[in-house]
Amino acid sequence: MIEADVGSAGRTVPVAFVVASVPGLIHAMFSIYWGLGGTLLVWSLGDDLVQNFPGREWLLVLTGAVKLVAAVAPIILAWYGWPYWHVTRVVCWLGAAALLTWGGLNTLVANSVLAGVIQPDADFDGAGMVGHAYLWDPLFFVWGAALVWGLIASRRRAI
Repeated sequence: MIEADVGSAGRTVPVAFVVASVPGLIHAMFSIYWGLGGTLLVWSLGDDLVQNFPGREWLLVLTGAVKLVAAVAPIILAWYGWPYWHVTRVVCWLGAAALLTWGGLNTLVANSVLAGVIQPDADFDGAGMVGHAYLWDPLFFVWGAALVWGLIASRRRAI
């Protein structure tokens, strides 16, 4: 197992959890940033979402906070030896499955639309589709894949 020394006392965590935290933190920080009124890369979300969200920006801050916890929780849990591991590891596996499914399917669909393989019934927002095809959904997929890698690397082994 490749491990990262993330502190003292000889405690280590699989480097995959550190890798997984990067796309998670990117997602979290942008959600919080947009919720606080930032506009960088907001075009990549799609006009529909942007136009229908005014007045509910606080939801983005809340979403960002949840993503932030989800991004760093596996590192902290591994560091402390997976307390309540029957629950915490199951939650992490469910999160990884959701991230892989959401990110993988949406990346596939968005790229299929952009390539003309899938023809939407109505016009679509090209900029938003590009943002989902090449940035946000692949980040979800990478986050989930690295989380799976870390969960496998940190599983308990029989003696």
